[in-house]
Amino acid sequence: VCAAWGIDHSRAALNLITVSENATFILLLDGMAEGVVRVSQPGYVGGPQAVASEITWLNALHDIDGVSLINPVPTVRGTFVTGIRDKTGTVWTVVSTKFVEGTVLEDLDNPAPYYVTIGRWAAMFHEQSRRWEPPAGFTRFNWDLSNMVGPSPRWGRWEDADLDSHEKELCDAALWKAMDVVIKIPRDKRSWGLIHADLRPSNVIRGTDGQLTVIDFDDSGYSWFLYDYAASLSFIEHEEYAPQLASAWVSGYESVAGAFSEADLETMSALSMIRRLQMLGWTTNHREDALPPGLARSQASGSVLCASRYVKDSPWPLR
Repeated sequence: VCAAWGIDHSRAALNLITVSENATFILLLDGMAEGVVRVSQPGYVGGPQAVASEITWLNALHDIDGVSLINPVPTVRGTFVTGIRDKTGTVWTVVSTKFVEGTVLEDLDNPAPYYVTIGRWAAMFHEQSRRWEPPAGFTRFNWDLSNMVGPSPRWGRWEDADLDSHEKELCDAALWKAMDVVIKIPRDKRSWGLIHADLRPSNVIRGTDGQLTVIDFDDSGYSWFLYDYAASLSFIEHEEYAPQLASAWVSGYESVAGAFSEADLETMSALSMIRRLQMLGWTTNHREDALPPGLARSQASGSVLCASRYVKDSPWPLR
């Protein structure tokens, strides 16, 4: 890492922050936080070209006025992505961004006041995505139904979670009801494009000055634009405060893009139900401490609660 970014090794340290789809480290220079280094799983999301495409879109989003995003740091060769070979010969794709001082919204007692901004910025990202022409060689994966909840989803099968037969039947009924909505949505420029796909409190930092900064574009890819609404409620759809967050997100989004139609609200609710089961699958092959304390243990029961509510009243979070 030091060689790739032209750093004096004697001044530097890399401390592990977290391991999820990737390993993320904080870069210290003379004991001070200067950057964040992300080491991707070999082959994950499509390899170095896909990671370079992620950074290309991130850099393009910096042209949006009023939005604050992480800043990628180029290597000494002028690229934003490098490959680092370990002692076994495996090549790891590595990127670095400037360190952002502040608090992740997930760690706040109440992130609700910031959901208006999250919704507004999601709408601004979507406007840019509709206009932007990716350069030659740009490649990112899709978040379609098969990658979310198909037989071999990208993260894990929700059916492998700790549910009894009745609970599985209920979740399955909710899933089919939701898919029946989503499968009918055309993939045109109004509904489908490049999105952040994980714009939730764990990926937004509140700086010491109150400024919000969006981080972690690792999951960015092509999907329904309104999937960003579903992603904003990841893991917490069952919580009593979730409708408050949903309402704030909608308010922020509509301030940029205009009012949602009833069909839009049905789509958002369907995608939220699908996302809930998608992330239940995620919990089956991730460590419990990858989520805040106690949240992982509530995912199975919470998913059943969401499924029950969705079957009875599909747009229930938006009531």
